[in-house]
Amino acid sequence: MEYEAARELMVQSQLEARGITDPRVLQAMRKVPRHLFVPEPIRYKAYDDMALSIGEGQTISQPYMVALMTELLCLRGTEKVLEVGTGSGYQAAVLAELAREVYTVERMESLSLRARKVLGELGYGNIHFRVGDGTLGWPEEAPFDRVIVTAAAPAVPEPLRQQLAEGGIIVIPVGERYSQQLLKGTKVGDALREEYSIYCVFVPLVGAFGWRESEA
Repeated sequence: MEYEAARELMVQSQLEARGITDPRVLQAMRKVPRHLFVPEPIRYKAYDDMALSIGEGQTISQPYMVALMTELLCLRGTEKVLEVGTGSGYQAAVLAELAREVYTVERMESLSLRARKVLGELGYGNIHFRVGDGTLGWPEEAPFDRVIVTAAAPAVPEPLRQQLAEGGIIVIPVGERYSQQLLKGTKVGDALREEYSIYCVFVPLVGAFGWRESEA
């Protein structure tokens, strides 16, 4: 399969056609080999317009959602970013192309180790890994200029809000178990100035406001 051609088609038909305009985001999506983050048996679907299973009840997000959430972060290359939910590692790779440092937390050790292997083989040296409860963030590395959460919660977990720097941006799907809105929050003092984007459905962020692993 011609992965490079498939990746270019993905960018043109799924991202640019739907309004993704940040040239740096588009370039990162053109560069990062998404197929390497997808289980080999379904690698032929890597550039399709859909989320895909990566095991452990988790998914690699739809390419458009990865691009949209990244664009909402307004990255310029100097930022320290916290990612909650490493998953396959694909979003971390896109972030690493656009930010100074990426700190990524994953509750499932098997996924974290797999992502770390792929990202290491691709040569990313600005990504730092932790296995643990993502709702707690990474306190000793705070504050963060940006926070991105790749699983849904009923509201922004308080530790993540606290660890966001003044003027920083958090992007997170918030809402009910099977229906959320994508929230972009900018920290102003102790509060978040909130803007809502599209409706979406993400797997739940375990530990967030009483959601249990059995509900994933």
